[in-house]
Amino acid sequence: MPVRRIFTHLSGREQRFLSDVLRTETVGGVLLLLGATAGLVWANSPWSDTYRELLGTRLGPSALHLDLTVQAWAADGLLAVFFFVAGLELKRELVAGELRDPARAAVPVVAAVAGVVLPAAVYLVVSASEPGAASGWAVPVATDIAVALAALAVLGTHLPAALRSFLLTLAVVDDLLAVVIIAVAYTDELHPWPLLAAVVPLVAFAVLARRGGPWWLLPVPALLTWALVHAGGVHATVAGVALAFTVPALAHPGAGHPGPAPSGTTGHDAIGHDAIGHSPAERYEHALRPVSAGVAVPVFALFAAGVGLSPGDLVAAVRDPIVLAVVAGLVVGKPVGVLGGTYLMARFTRAELDPDLSWADITGVSLLSGIGFTVSLLIGELAFGAAGERSDHVRLAVLAGTLLAAVAAALVLTRRNRHYRALETAEAVTVPAGSTPG
Repeated sequence: MPVRRIFTHLSGREQRFLSDVLRTETVGGVLLLLGATAGLVWANSPWSDTYRELLGTRLGPSALHLDLTVQAWAADGLLAVFFFVAGLELKRELVAGELRDPARAAVPVVAAVAGVVLPAAVYLVVSASEPGAASGWAVPVATDIAVALAALAVLGTHLPAALRSFLLTLAVVDDLLAVVIIAVAYTDELHPWPLLAAVVPLVAFAVLARRGGPWWLLPVPALLTWALVHAGGVHATVAGVALAFTVPALAHPGAGHPGPAPSGTTGHDAIGHDAIGHSPAERYEHALRPVSAGVAVPVFALFAAGVGLSPGDLVAAVRDPIVLAVVAGLVVGKPVGVLGGTYLMARFTRAELDPDLSWADITGVSLLSGIGFTVSLLIGELAFGAAGERSDHVRLAVLAGTLLAAVAAALVLTRRNRHYRALETAEAVTVPAGSTPG
């Protein structure tokens, strides 16, 4: 019986889409790091009081319960854009991508689940003796796809494309699991009436998205949905995923094939689907990803990563068992979970990896999955609050764990990159100049 391959070669269109995503995410990862660095510098500068005052500044109408601090707006508001884009990508993968075929999706799904369960278990074991620590069990379970892809692009100029596809698919599932965790584990009190009312603008958004209504109308039901979900007690970023799941992920049957739009047309038909075969989900993602990667996530990092780095702050953090638990979850639990889940699938099922990949490659990406930043910082705020010594310790732990995971991944992936570069050089030498390999 033939062995099923989970990761096969992508079609030309999928390769173009993946390349576009990787280019944007790479830039976004760099901007995220710049935002986090700016926050750290600001929080430890002579103007640190200004930074703290800005974080606590309240904006928004109190009558609608939206008089939130700047830090809350960054976490609840801006990250809703991030999760909307992630939701669009997830739906595309479920409907028309790697996750549509259960056989192809099995390995990254199992790897992602194991990469959530094991770091949570490591965290709970390490922090078991610390009162109140259990609420932070989910801090080390998330992978920051923007930073991970940026790191992979820098470290792996000659690595197989299938490795990037593996990381991207893994991260999509990881994002879904993180959203479920936020919605279920970090919702303290539900208010049913606002949540029921949120269904009305959500349905209106779905109708506009499916029928191609005027683009300038879409923000109205989207913002209403976000506000009502927030008032209902559910973290408002969940509204981003809910909205994304209403957007069609398949091109309209009447849409044309990929290619340039006909002369004199806008490239979109009367119901809002473009004339070159792109689905609404692809178009929305293409339009909003720069906003997410270039504005929403870096600004969130600016306000979430600012933590004191004085010797006293560092000594107090090192003595906190939760810091060790978060770091251990990211650096040990996450990669062991991803690598272990992948190995178990390959060992005990008929699934196998793309033939271009080796277990050393998967080890490098598993270490890279320990880069937890955006969602880890968000969950840290939900678990321990946005201010206070414990919150600062968790921020330091996330930053330290991310840095250690990146260094460990770099040691493995740079070596693998040299290996593949040597192979390419050897192949180029064995092929006579001007001839075509046959």
